[in-house]
Amino acid sequence: MTTAEATPQLDIETRADRAFLGHPKGLGYLAFTEAWERFSFYGMQALLVLYMTKALLLPDRVGKVWGIEGLRALYGGIDGQPFASAIFGTYAACVYLTPIAGGWLADRVLGTRRTLLLGGLTMALGHFLMAFDRTFLIALACLILGSGMFKGNIASQVGALYKEGDNRRADAFQIFYLAINAGVIASPLIVGSLGEKVGWHWGFGAAGVGMVLGGLTFLAGTRYLPPEPPRQAAQVPQPPMDRTDWLATTALILLIPVLAISLVPNMQIFNAYMVWGDRNFDLVWFGTKLPTTWLVTVDSVVSCSFLLLVALFWRWYGKHRREPDELTKIIIGSAFSIAGMLALVAAAATKPEHGAIGLFWPLMFHVLNSIGFAHIMPVSLALFARLAPRQINATVIGLYYLAIFIANALVGWIGGWLETMRTTDFWLMHAGFAVVSGVVFVAFKLLLAPRLMHEARTEDLALA
Repeated sequence: MTTAEATPQLDIETRADRAFLGHPKGLGYLAFTEAWERFSFYGMQALLVLYMTKALLLPDRVGKVWGIEGLRALYGGIDGQPFASAIFGTYAACVYLTPIAGGWLADRVLGTRRTLLLGGLTMALGHFLMAFDRTFLIALACLILGSGMFKGNIASQVGALYKEGDNRRADAFQIFYLAINAGVIASPLIVGSLGEKVGWHWGFGAAGVGMVLGGLTFLAGTRYLPPEPPRQAAQVPQPPMDRTDWLATTALILLIPVLAISLVPNMQIFNAYMVWGDRNFDLVWFGTKLPTTWLVTVDSVVSCSFLLLVALFWRWYGKHRREPDELTKIIIGSAFSIAGMLALVAAAATKPEHGAIGLFWPLMFHVLNSIGFAHIMPVSLALFARLAPRQINATVIGLYYLAIFIANALVGWIGGWLETMRTTDFWLMHAGFAVVSGVVFVAFKLLLAPRLMHEARTEDLALA
């Protein structure tokens, strides 16, 4: 082929490679797929604990749920808000455990795309089963299994769009993360409003429709995604894990429990915070009580804003001084997380005896907590991605979800104490979690990071 013949083809390939905001067209389809999936996931999650405490677990209704008494027995016979908190924590924890199996299924059996589509269909089924009291636990099981097949695998598809050394990869994941936040912002306004104002099952049904739309979006975009590599089950030779890979894996394992503790304050937003806010916040606007689930939208708007602002700040800072490494940023995030929890302590301490809590301190909590979140969640994900060995990439990316699994299990257990502890002590305890994890992050940076992180290499980023 002559140079003249090759040039038009290169131009076409270049345009296709930059068709979506300067990125491959496939990124647009993946971003919108994830936005719909997050719309369904967070819409349902925003409703879940309120639905249980205000409807499903009431004495005249709870007996209709298949298997609920056996589950209650496993939790020691608790009921009411502690039972709802425990169910929520178990569900949320399992959602972040199953991605390890989902990564293995994609790597060795079905391939990424088939696993992802099967996960989407299973999640949609779970949302629709939430329309019936009797199938509540079956619905949660479908959502857990489906999410495990979906999470991580879609993030690995984003990374596969770029060749080694393509500097657009980091920006691609920022766009992907913005799509996540777009779904989270919209879902309480639609799913939450339908659930609280029209009927719980209308909200869950809307979440199911969102998941179906996400699956259709992914199907429409498959032709713009790179071909899948051969699965390991086909006996494709893989290089053995070397010293760098084992050191990187060791670093991940050491970080998992510390990250879990650091995430507890933020994860409590969907559990005890929702119940407490529903009972105590002044959510009346011009005579109408706003849906409590809109607190999730407030948090998402603030969180999305500070994710962008924090990223821009560090880009600006890096042009003038040496930008701090991931662990330093996580330590900074821990400090803001402590401040956010202290804002909730102040809100509880200043509550009028016979009145509602104004929104100043809750809003301060969302601002401070969001700055902390911007320094912990995406940065720790980037750290895990940087350390992930190529040989077991999808599986190791799933390891990050162990931290969120442990965090949500703790959230479910601790959230039940809202009924028995003084509220100021309850939120002060969460500030303590941020203190403890921050101290350990400092120790990790001083003692272990120089030996474990200097050999790590850049890899794909997986998002929650």
